[in-house]
Amino acid sequence: MAAEGRLGRSHGGAGAPERKARYRLDVCEAEATQAGDGWKLSGAKSLVPAGDQADAYVVPARAGGKIALFPVQRESAGVQARGYGTQDGGRAAEVNFRDAPATLVTQDGLPALEHAVDIGIAALCAEGVGAMDKTMQLTAEYMNTRKQFGVTLSTFQALRHRMADMKMQLELARSMSYYASLKLNAPADERRRAMARAKYQLGVAMRFVGQNSVQLHGGIGVTDEYIGSHYFKRLTQMEMTRGDTLHHPGEVSERMQDTAGVFA
Repeated sequence: MAAEGRLGRSHGGAGAPERKARYRLDVCEAEATQAGDGWKLSGAKSLVPAGDQADAYVVPARAGGKIALFPVQRESAGVQARGYGTQDGGRAAEVNFRDAPATLVTQDGLPALEHAVDIGIAALCAEGVGAMDKTMQLTAEYMNTRKQFGVTLSTFQALRHRMADMKMQLELARSMSYYASLKLNAPADERRRAMARAKYQLGVAMRFVGQNSVQLHGGIGVTDEYIGSHYFKRLTQMEMTRGDTLHHPGEVSERMQDTAGVFA
């Protein structure tokens, strides 16, 4: 995640997954060892947002049996970042560390890492609502303009029902986005459970709205020349970012108590 500060003007890497992690933050194979007054860090992080452009990374790595956090400069010896474009037009990188010089921030890094990722999930949910709002607007404009059999598409009842279903998913997502933002300062277990609930609902909605928008547009909905296709790509990628809709129900169930979360 990006942040401002002077370990470099921008930071990346906190919360970036390892290949075997499957969205779990407690799965970490990167290791750091003390070297004199400093630390040396080795490991690999995948899909680091803007990882080839950040000045430094905040890297989770195991030290003394716990996950600790270490700032590492991108231009330091032993750091290699291979950048590439992502499907939604952004950038990411595979970043490898080999005895890279690092600075210890905290040896109890997992709680801070979870909180940072939860803030990212809440922000992603808010962005998803905005992207779905715009997608709905584009789709409604197209339905009121495109004609079939001499009449606009919006006159066909079956297609109007489809738009109504998309609107329902959008409003469910909007409510859960508010819920996520309101729970950011809750106790850790309650906060993590809330983020998982919100991200699951947003994931379902983003997939439904994006895919139905493409279907209602027809072929133009997936052309690079049409702005709607780029919203569709972004919605698709966001559904798989910070845990997809297969991952988060498990996060909720792990934190359920005797009430099953009904009154939590």
